[in-house]
Amino acid sequence: MMVKPTNTELLQKTDSKFRLVIATAKRARQIEENGEKGVDNKEASVTIAANEIADGKVKIENDD
Repeated sequence: MMVKPTNTELLQKTDSKFRLVIATAKRARQIEENGEKGVDNKEASVTIAANEIADGKVKIENDD
């Protein structure tokens, strides 16, 4: 169960739940493929991706 960041905090970064889910999943896959988690990091890649989105390190772009 993810406590922080909350869904409300994450949804402030985009206008669509769908875009949020896609962006989080895409970033999580990048983290896994690139081995960015490191040996000592026990956080799931999805949690890392959500934190990066909440912190503004990853921007969610509109397709428009």
